[in-house]
Amino acid sequence: MPRGNGGVIGPANIPTTASAKGVWSLVEQMIAKSQGIWPFTSYTVIQTFTATSTWTCPAGVTEVEYLVVAGGGSGGAQNYGGGGGAGGYRVGTGLAVSTTGGDGNGNYTVTVGGGGASIADSPGGRGNVGFDSVFSTITSAGGGGGGGSTGTPAKDGGSGGSGGGGASTGSGGPASTTPSGQGNAGAAGSPGSRGGGGGGAGATPSTANGGSGIQGPSYASSYGGAGPGGTPATGYFSGGGGAYATPLGTGGFGGGGGAGSAGGTNTGGGGGASSGSGSGAGGSGIVILKYTVASQTVFVFKGTTTWKCPTGVTSVDYLVVAGGGGGGGRFKSGGGGAGGFRTGSALSVSSTGGPNSDGVYTVTVGGGGSGSAAGAGTTTRGNAGTDSTFSTITSTGGGGGGAGGASAPQNSGGSGGSGGGGGYDGTGGSGNTPSTSPAQGNNGGGASGGGGGASAAGTAQVGSQCGPGGAGTASSISGASVTYAGGGGAGADNGESVGVGGSGGGGNGGGAAIPTSGTANTGGGGGGTGGGGTVGNTTSGAGGSGIVIIKINQ
Repeated sequence: MPRGNGGVIGPANIPTTASAKGVWSLVEQMIAKSQGIWPFTSYTVIQTFTATSTWTCPAGVTEVEYLVVAGGGSGGAQNYGGGGGAGGYRVGTGLAVSTTGGDGNGNYTVTVGGGGASIADSPGGRGNVGFDSVFSTITSAGGGGGGGSTGTPAKDGGSGGSGGGGASTGSGGPASTTPSGQGNAGAAGSPGSRGGGGGGAGATPSTANGGSGIQGPSYASSYGGAGPGGTPATGYFSGGGGAYATPLGTGGFGGGGGAGSAGGTNTGGGGGASSGSGSGAGGSGIVILKYTVASQTVFVFKGTTTWKCPTGVTSVDYLVVAGGGGGGGRFKSGGGGAGGFRTGSALSVSSTGGPNSDGVYTVTVGGGGSGSAAGAGTTTRGNAGTDSTFSTITSTGGGGGGAGGASAPQNSGGSGGSGGGGGYDGTGGSGNTPSTSPAQGNNGGGASGGGGGASAAGTAQVGSQCGPGGAGTASSISGASVTYAGGGGAGADNGESVGVGGSGGGGNGGGAAIPTSGTANTGGGGGGTGGGGTVGNTTSGAGGSGIVIIKINQ
């Protein structure tokens, strides 16, 4: 029996960039080495979300560890208000994910719940519930508001991940049971003497002090609030808020706010009850994922997050595309400029790099600029896109399209990664602003001009053809050739042809049809509005959001 691939040595091995396991023949080793996966190396990745975003599952990743903490509830006001309950706390391993999960393309929405808003002393009342945090099938419930006032049910603590504490004559709120185990009930108040502390993930309180939080997994040790007695300074989550009492109730460790204070940001801590100037808001939640990847893995970021560089990784290839500019409003307006496009290889990273020398790099994905309304009341060009950033690389948002007929300089395209096109009486905006080498974009076209694109400038109107957007640039960093950063097309008047958007997500100008927005996660510019009473005489197209892609080289 042949022994080179399977047989008595073992099952056949098929080398891939995501797997290199089992018994290997010399031929298989040579194949794997040529693909960069021999010897097989795996890396642990930690990705943190402090605001709602998107996680794209890398190839080869089939499960994740997770920490999902919801927003805390705010404290109550009046009648010895109760402390806000902590946001629900859920942690686990082996959660199944895939490149065909989420939206069907491996994109998972990550929802980070905000804390409940504070309550004013007049008229007072129960605090507001925090908001849920969600990843895949895991939902942590927002913390319940602390009781306040003397009426029913306002005097009772609200239900939530952990329940809010009751006002002096109220009962504590229950913890969520869907599922159970993510928090604890709030404490009842004591008539005429104190409110009850908000429940924490670690304990149900019995006095005005908030319930204790809980220590998170080791990969979350750089986040959260302080532990017992302030030590360690971080790593604990979901402490309950303190109630009004004499002395004032203290917040539970893990981000709970004392009376009059807010819960800690990204801790899920409950807010403290009012101590005379309104109650404390609940602390926002957080989502952290931990997973293992193979060599040469590609990471796609479609929303802002942080990425912790794995130990052993020293460089990445990158693509950073900013948000595209919105098209111009008013009449016969310019297309929005594409977001800046920057790509390169061997960018240095390390597990001790980043702004805090801890290997954590913020990944900022810029949003597209909003469009502008058509009509004589419009006085401004389209809005610029926002920047995208990874490590030392920043791509600048695209310039907005000029608003035709508006006062200068609003009739001209704005500057940016690529410049916006001019309105019918304006000029194109400057691209590659600020200057980078290689250039991150191009100028917008002149009168009735398309927005600039990553590989070509926008074009001004010629005859009855309004200006098309400049073409974008293709990249294969993701494993497939995708074109990004096309400029938006200019709007047209009756009897004219609209400017079409440039390849790479640029939106079409308005005229016989409504202007279109740039495509999401391409950085394409939005289309400008038309004129003369056409269908296109409406709100211009928004710019497309940006994207950041990195590929580890080890």
